[in-house]
Amino acid sequence: MKALFPHAAMSHGITVRVAASFLPEQSQPEAARWFWTYHVRIENGSDETVQLRSRHWRITDGRGGVGIVEGEGVVGEQPVLAPGQSHDYVSGCPLDTPHGSMEGFYTFETADGSPLEVRIPFFPLAAPATAN
Repeated sequence: MKALFPHAAMSHGITVRVAASFLPEQSQPEAARWFWTYHVRIENGSDETVQLRSRHWRITDGRGGVGIVEGEGVVGEQPVLAPGQSHDYVSGCPLDTPHGSMEGFYTFETADGSPLEVRIPFFPLAAPATAN
């Protein structure tokens, strides 16, 4: 059985863990649409309280096309994490190819207003093989 979060990266004492799942019921291969959900867990292992301010995703499709998604917070939230706390959320990603990948970073702010760039690990998006 796969680990619950097979992809992880740590920056500034903050660990970002990711697990992606292909959703066949949301996908339409005949229309060149494949869909995944990804579950992210952010763990504050540092010794200071931080707030997630923004996200920057680099999404690459199976042809090497790159899309950048940036914005405030995650799924409408800007969680504050005290030392030892974690935050989980789930989001989704459509692609027009059956394979791709995601990676990026979050920008956190410390109590004194200093920004911290925290890496989101690279993770593949791969639909199961289908008969032609």
